[in-house]
Amino acid sequence: MKQQLKLSNQLCFSFYALSRLVTSHYQPLLGALDLTYPQYLVMLALWEHDILSVKALGRLLMLDSGTLTPLLKRLEAKKLIKRVRSKEDERIVNIHLTAAGKQLQQQAADVPEKISCSMGFTAEEFNTLKPMIDIILQRHAEE
Repeated sequence: MKQQLKLSNQLCFSFYALSRLVTSHYQPLLGALDLTYPQYLVMLALWEHDILSVKALGRLLMLDSGTLTPLLKRLEAKKLIKRVRSKEDERIVNIHLTAAGKQLQQQAADVPEKISCSMGFTAEEFNTLKPMIDIILQRHAEE
């Protein structure tokens, strides 16, 4: 068998397995907040920016509207966000946090630290991995 076809030599498999591992560490913490991992990402973006258009949110999260819309509907059903059409341009839908959505930020404040502990990340690993991953993602976001 050719070395390049061995599963253990595949970068894509390492990324896939790591993604599943990271998500599995988030599940119990986010379950306590009644959020899925993708919903948590939406909330993180909104806690940072307060109001975002659906288009801007999709760009930030690297999600298309077909994936984002059902997420937003579920968050709206949980009364964490409101979708509001822009008065200036009705084609634009802005996402606003509700009071409950803002309040949830307090409950989620310790999630990043708990994940670092749970995953056993050192500051050095974080400071090495994060910029490398960001460079790769940025390179492909521009395509």
